[in-house]
Amino acid sequence: MGIGIDVSSNQDYSYLFQGLSGGNLGNLNMLSDYAAIKNGSYGKLLKSYYGSMDNSGTSSSYGKRNTSSVLDQILEEKKYPKVSKEAQEANSKLTAGISSLTQAVSKLQDENTYKASEDGTSAADKVISAVKSYVSQYNDVVAAAKDSTLVNKTAHVAGMMRASEENAEKLAEIGVTVNRDGTLLLDVDKLKATDVSKVQELFTKDDVISYGSAVRSRLGFASAASSPVESTETDSAEQDKVKYTGTAALKTDIEKLTSDSLFEKILGEDGTERYDVESIFAAAKSFVGNYNSMLDAADSSYNSGVIANLAHIREKTAQNQDMLAQFGIQVDEKGKLKIDKDVFQKSDMSEVKDFFKEYGSSIAANVSLVNYYMTTQANAANGYTASGTYNAQENSRYEVTL
Repeated sequence: MGIGIDVSSNQDYSYLFQGLSGGNLGNLNMLSDYAAIKNGSYGKLLKSYYGSMDNSGTSSSYGKRNTSSVLDQILEEKKYPKVSKEAQEANSKLTAGISSLTQAVSKLQDENTYKASEDGTSAADKVISAVKSYVSQYNDVVAAAKDSTLVNKTAHVAGMMRASEENAEKLAEIGVTVNRDGTLLLDVDKLKATDVSKVQELFTKDDVISYGSAVRSRLGFASAASSPVESTETDSAEQDKVKYTGTAALKTDIEKLTSDSLFEKILGEDGTERYDVESIFAAAKSFVGNYNSMLDAADSSYNSGVIANLAHIREKTAQNQDMLAQFGIQVDEKGKLKIDKDVFQKSDMSEVKDFFKEYGSSIAANVSLVNYYMTTQANAANGYTASGTYNAQENSRYEVTL
């Protein structure tokens, strides 16, 4: 599994998006070309190329006879790429591997794993077995992600790998080394000499920023992420519809929830000052609705900027799900929000204010970038401009930064 990356510095796991699909076409180029076809720039590029052949006086008669058929053939192949057998197997292994790895993490987050069993199995033996399973399943997911074309899932696998890199020193303390290729290596002897409480602390689900919680949240997003449809025709009218992304409205909601004016106290009927709870709830409810709309629209995007910034937003939300729950805002397994009016309105509005100032501000920039990549950059085609020219700088930006 020689992926060949250096964990000694800030890593870019964008190689996860470069699995081969159909001959020598990289997955990244496939996605860029597909987007280019949708806005017509790819056709312009090819027509310009063949047109230059005619004008140059070389291969002119050949070009006149075959330009149309060659162009149609290339466009057809680009529109409906055939996924190789190897990529299909990798996709299948990745989907199954994410499920198995989730179970392995859950085992390490289960308190019973750290207690001796009635059958005489010691806590140490149970922990060693659980860590062995985790490392094995983890490496299987990394290997499958390398050749997978399921970019909406591999984006979150990249985030999982980055979490391991960030916790490399803590993992080393329990005998787990983060290799240069992103996989894990277990030293069983060192693990045996480690107190089980150290392993439990590393994987605990009670701490939303623990290593175990970080990996579990990324796996949850990867499991829920939609997969692109390959070799299937889509109604062109449906493709051309402009979707409501919710991002612009969500930006407005964040600005409102982080403003002091929303939380200014008003004079009640009894003469006492109080918060305008109804207005605050209305803003929070709007935030929840537009947040979910953003997820619905962005989850189907192949744009690298959308994927990277959406992953950051979901990560921040996962880290704050306990605080959100205190205000009656629940985060489901797919990352969507649901608000309970009674719980929210009974909350301390000063705490709501402080929370949204921190949480809202932390995701505001990413929401703006999701909006930018889904609207302003929609016609840039991740590499091809609307005029049919190729933008190498834009195409090289396929990174995952969480």
